[in-house]
Amino acid sequence: MVANKDIELTVDRGTVHAIVGENGAGKSTLMKILYGVQSPDEGSITLDGTVRQLRSPADAIAAGIGMVFQHFQLADNLTVLENVVLGAEKLHGIGDRARAAIRELSTAYGLGISPDALVGDLGVGARQRIEILKVLYRGARTIILDEPTAVLVPQEVDELFDNLRELKAEGLTVIFISHKLDEVLKVADAITVIRRGTTVAQVDPRGVTPRDLAQLMVGSELPSPSTEESTVTDTPLLTVIDTSLEDPRGGRRLLDGIDLAIHSGEVVGIAGVEGNGQAELVEVIMGMREPSSGRILLGDVDTSAWQVREIREAGIGYVPEDRHRHGLLLEAPLWENVVLGHQTDPLYLTGPRGTLIDAAAARAETKELVAQYDVRTPSIDVKAVSLSGGNQQKLILGREMRRHPRVLVAAHPTRGVDVGAQAAIWDHIKAARREGLGVLLVSADLEELVGLSDTIRVILRGRLSGEFDPDTVTREELGAAMTGAGDAPGPTAAGRPGEGRSR
Repeated sequence: MVANKDIELTVDRGTVHAIVGENGAGKSTLMKILYGVQSPDEGSITLDGTVRQLRSPADAIAAGIGMVFQHFQLADNLTVLENVVLGAEKLHGIGDRARAAIRELSTAYGLGISPDALVGDLGVGARQRIEILKVLYRGARTIILDEPTAVLVPQEVDELFDNLRELKAEGLTVIFISHKLDEVLKVADAITVIRRGTTVAQVDPRGVTPRDLAQLMVGSELPSPSTEESTVTDTPLLTVIDTSLEDPRGGRRLLDGIDLAIHSGEVVGIAGVEGNGQAELVEVIMGMREPSSGRILLGDVDTSAWQVREIREAGIGYVPEDRHRHGLLLEAPLWENVVLGHQTDPLYLTGPRGTLIDAAAARAETKELVAQYDVRTPSIDVKAVSLSGGNQQKLILGREMRRHPRVLVAAHPTRGVDVGAQAAIWDHIKAARREGLGVLLVSADLEELVGLSDTIRVILRGRLSGEFDPDTVTREELGAAMTGAGDAPGPTAAGRPGEGRSR
C-alpha cells in the first residue's frame, strides 16, 4: 500500500501554506517525512535552496522544522516546563532561565500557559498550546501544525490566526493541515490538495470556495445538503438533576447545579470554552467520576453511583474526547478494539459460562463495521495506531452505534475528521436519532453543533448558562455566551420536545 506517490509540494518562505485532503489521503505521511519520522523511498526535500536529508526529528529540528502533531506527545506526570525542555535542556537549562523563556514565548504568542502547571491537570486545548510552545522554544523557522484549531472556539481560532500572521510577518513559514475548509480559506496564502497519496492541485484561496476544495479532495461532486423534520419526542432518556462535582483540590465546583434532559430522538449540543466543565459532565454521566450531589437518571433508574461497565451495559454509548487515551488500544488490532468496552456483550462471549472472548465473532463483527462505516484499512488485523485519525474515529463510532445504544454521549465526534468522513458520521447519528437515539453532543465545532443539535446549551464555569435555538443563533451570540461576554437567554421552546422544527 503506497501512502504517498509522486508528491509535489512547493512552500514559499514567510507564508501560511495549507494542506487539505480526505482522511487517509497521505497528508500525515507527508508531514512525517518532512519532520524526519519516516524516510521517503525516493525523491528529495529542498529547504532554502539546499537539499536536506531528514533521517530523524533531530535532523528536522536542526534544519529549523518543528511539528505539532494532531495527537500530543506529552507526559501527564510532568509540568509544562519539564515537557517543553525535555530533550532541549542545553538551550536554557531546566531552571529559571527556561522558565523565563517559556513565559516570554507564552506571553508573546498569547498561549496563556504557566510553566509550573502539571500537564495531567490541563484540558485538550491547553495541551495543544504546550505543543506549539515546544516548537517555538526550539527555534523552528518552519512550523507544521496538524489540525491546530480542532479544540478551539471561534475567538481562540481568531487569536491563533493573529499569531500565525505575526509568525509570517517575522519570516517564519507555517504548514497548516486542517479539515475546516472555511478556516483554511481564511488564513492560508496557498493551498495544496492531496487525494489518494498524490497532489492533485495547488490553488489560490482567493479563487475557490469550501465546496470547490471539498470536491477536489473527494474527486467528485458533493451532494446538496438536505433538511429533515424534528424527531424529538416527549420521552426522557437521560436526565441530569441538580448535579454538582467538587474539585478534589478544593476551592471551586467543577460542575454546579447541572439540570439537563435528553429525550428520545433528540440531540442536545453542549458549547463552551475548553475547561468550563464539559469533560467533567461527560465523566460524571459515564461513571468515570461520582457526582458530589444530584442525580443522573437513565429512564427512571438512578445511575449516579454506577460504574462505567454498568452504565455501558445499560445502553449508553461513548465517543471519548481523546480517542487515543480513552477510546483505543493503539497497539492492538482493529478486531480487538471493536470488543473494547463491550467485553460482556453476549455476541463476543463463548466457552464455559461465557468466560472467553469469541475471536471469530469479533472478527466477523469488525468486517461488517469496517464496511458499514467506511473504515479504510488494508485488514482488520492491523494495529489501530496505523489508521488515520478519521478512520480511528469512524471505528469508534461504529463500535458504539452497532450496539444500538439508548443514549450516545459524543465528545467531539468529528475532531480531526475530513469533510467526507464528517458528513458520514453526521448521517449515522441522524439515522440513529430517527430511530429514537438520544445524543449528548459536546463539540468545539460550532458548525457541528448548529448542524446536528435540536437545542444548544452553553456551559460556563461549570454551569449551564444559556440555551439557544440552532436555527436562529449566530456564531457571535454563541461565542459571547461561551466567554461570558453576553447575556445568555434562559430555557426556550428550543429545548421542549415535540415542537416539530425542521433540522
